[in-house]
Amino acid sequence: MNAPPDTVKSNSAIAISAVESNLKVTQAEIRVKGQTTYVPSVHIDGRTVIVGGGWLKMATVQDEDLLEGDTVSDPTSFIAKLRQSELQADVFTFFQKLPHSEPKYKLPIEWDNAAVIPITTYSEWLEKRIESSVRRAVKKAVKSGVTVRIAEFNDDLVRGIVNINNETPIRQGKPFWHFQKGFDAVKLENATYAERNVFLGAYLQDELIGYIRMTHVDGVANIVQLLSMMKHFDKRPANALVAKAVEVCEQQGMTHLQYCNYVYNDPKSSLTEFKRRNGFEKVLLPRYYLPLTVKGKMAMSVGLHRGLAKCLPTPLVASLLKLRNQWYARKVKGAEE
Repeated sequence: MNAPPDTVKSNSAIAISAVESNLKVTQAEIRVKGQTTYVPSVHIDGRTVIVGGGWLKMATVQDEDLLEGDTVSDPTSFIAKLRQSELQADVFTFFQKLPHSEPKYKLPIEWDNAAVIPITTYSEWLEKRIESSVRRAVKKAVKSGVTVRIAEFNDDLVRGIVNINNETPIRQGKPFWHFQKGFDAVKLENATYAERNVFLGAYLQDELIGYIRMTHVDGVANIVQLLSMMKHFDKRPANALVAKAVEVCEQQGMTHLQYCNYVYNDPKSSLTEFKRRNGFEKVLLPRYYLPLTVKGKMAMSVGLHRGLAKCLPTPLVASLLKLRNQWYARKVKGAEE
């Protein structure tokens, strides 16, 4: 039996109203350089799309690297809904997560890079993937009395993290975002995705001197944070933490251990070198870019959507980073004196 015309119109109106309500622009809470801020956002197909940037507004899926499933399962429908919304953005970008490194969609792509350890066995990593210096470092950590274990996320762990954060205002040559951040803020930040988190703690006697936070995403363990005390660098807690992370990944059936990007702006940075020596390899993953406005299309045509640093020659970027590091080092030294 067919529904009366008025009923059909009513149901259609409800459906349209639901879509419009779902595409309403709201504010999403994010963290930029460790500070909480709010940005325009819209909810589409269970994802939160946020907008950031200056003159060129870039739209991304919030926490895309920590979400389970495809970041965008149906790009055509997703983009259509994004265009229907009132979210003001020039370019929309999303990337494809491990273990799928081959492009799934016929869309404009550029290659992003990730630092990845394929998980086979701990012994394979220890004997074949890392440098001899790292093997010695792992042994030295044990001899120095450093023990690494899975840590329960509780107030004691948070207090230990706060203590590590407050050791120094400068890390890797720039201001450390989490320096002097309060207990409540640190606890809140690390409580996200609680059901998929694993914390590893490096302890010297009863003191937390380093930790790793890993978040499981579809069989891949993502290192969200790896931090250790600089005053205990000689005991090599960071190497011991990576070793334990590989061991835990094998035990929990993870396929890969991923630690953000392999290369950032400086391909010779100490962080990239640390990852290389500890067995991480560079894996290319597709990142899709879709212009939403004329300005976005023009910016993409000359590569400005990648950011200013990507448009500058690599040697110049390296020189600028070196100058920045020296400036911050002098600033901290002056403050201490």
